[in-house]
Amino acid sequence: MVGRGELTDAAWERIAPLLPGVDGRGRPWRDHRQVINGVLWRLRTGAPWRDLPERFGP
Repeated sequence: MVGRGELTDAAWERIAPLLPGVDGRGRPWRDHRQVINGVLWRLRTGAPWRDLPERFGP
């Protein structure tokens, strides 16, 4: 189940191919969907980044 304001599975399927993949250099990427949902939460609420809920990661 998707939280209110988060990406639906259909929306995620459309944008996932546009995001960078693993190339073996540097640190591995965080989960793209988690990061995008965190950005959407921040834009929707207008809250400062420090108030981002833990479910979106650091």
